[in-house]
Amino acid sequence: MQHVIIGAGPAGVTACETLRQLDPEATILLLGDEPEPPYSRMAIPYFLTNKVPIAGTYLRKDENHYQRQRIEVHRVGVHAVDSRCKSLCLSDGSEIGYDRLLLATGASPVKPPVPGIDSPGVLPCWTLADARQIVSRCTPGSRVVLMGAGFIGCIVLEALVERGARLTLVEPQNRMVPRMMNETAGGMLTQWCMSKGVRVLVSTAVTAIESGEPLSVLLAGGERLSADLVIRATGVRPNVGFLAGSGIAVDQGVRVGDYLETSAEGVYAAGDVCQGKDLSTAGFQVQAIQPTAVEHGRLAAHNMVSGGRISHRGNLNMNVLDTLGLVSTSFGHWEGVEGGDSVELLDRARFRYLNLQFREDRLVGASSLGLTEHVGVIRGLIEGGVPLGAWKARLVQDPTRLMEAYLGTAQGMAAAA
Repeated sequence: MQHVIIGAGPAGVTACETLRQLDPEATILLLGDEPEPPYSRMAIPYFLTNKVPIAGTYLRKDENHYQRQRIEVHRVGVHAVDSRCKSLCLSDGSEIGYDRLLLATGASPVKPPVPGIDSPGVLPCWTLADARQIVSRCTPGSRVVLMGAGFIGCIVLEALVERGARLTLVEPQNRMVPRMMNETAGGMLTQWCMSKGVRVLVSTAVTAIESGEPLSVLLAGGERLSADLVIRATGVRPNVGFLAGSGIAVDQGVRVGDYLETSAEGVYAAGDVCQGKDLSTAGFQVQAIQPTAVEHGRLAAHNMVSGGRISHRGNLNMNVLDTLGLVSTSFGHWEGVEGGDSVELLDRARFRYLNLQFREDRLVGASSLGLTEHVGVIRGLIEGGVPLGAWKARLVQDPTRLMEAYLGTAQGMAAAA
């Protein structure tokens, strides 16, 4: 049996290791199109702040790990997939076949249609190659413009501040991290960042960038910023272009069924490229977060060996973000559900916020700012679909009693069982 995995991120590496455990005699090929050993993008900010060397970003620190596991790592891209003939066309012009194939190609940064976006000194922060360029350009006192205040932008923001940059953040939406925070929490995060010396411009867009030393960044309101470096963190898009004509169905990402198998027999998908099941909605969507990627990779590997026996129940859509020391979270239906109700706790002076969303007597979503002690409990209540009973009314009166609610409902369910 020849298993081929395209994509050397967390989903792909986890799948390879799981395959080796389940199928000791199989041939396992891991294909990645970057010159680095498999690494974690989430570790890049630690490299930017000199907390780890390049090797510290690698997913497996032992340089002989893949060799010992008999996983063949090839640094080559894939240009095309022929699912009918079960073959791949590689970027070096060669072709290889497969018995089982896993698509774990991740995502790539979206390049906004801004004049001058390709100017020298305008970079994404997505690969180790990008990170090396940022390190060379961002020194203490450097003027940096960061385009985008989403999840990735906020992670990059902290690293830039630690490097001593004079930072201006430009976000087209009316708040920071709009996909995980409402206006109240997003506005509080904005105030927090400004208190730390970051200039934050929301409801503002970059309309053009003029090359030169320094760069000139034009904003929608007419203001012009001088910058030594511009970083674009304007979203990512699943890497599916190479699947044109493959016979594999693509929507937002690669479409899969309950077993993470695509529309082509023997071809599976995992991670940021996979449009997998969402636990909260039972629908299928892309969840570009590392815990989902790891679970996808493990489950897909089991089904590649067994032919599809383990159903994917879905992953909870969740985010945990540390921005200059202020932790924010979102879980499930954090914006609420039709016919549901909610409770909110707000302390602007201390940058504390908690929002709980209910459907009947079940917690279905939550978001928080500056509160970390309830993260595990919130996740457990939502993932478990726990009926709160009388505890719902108590949480409406005091949302901080989450741990009591968790223990109370868990004990009640255990007694009933």
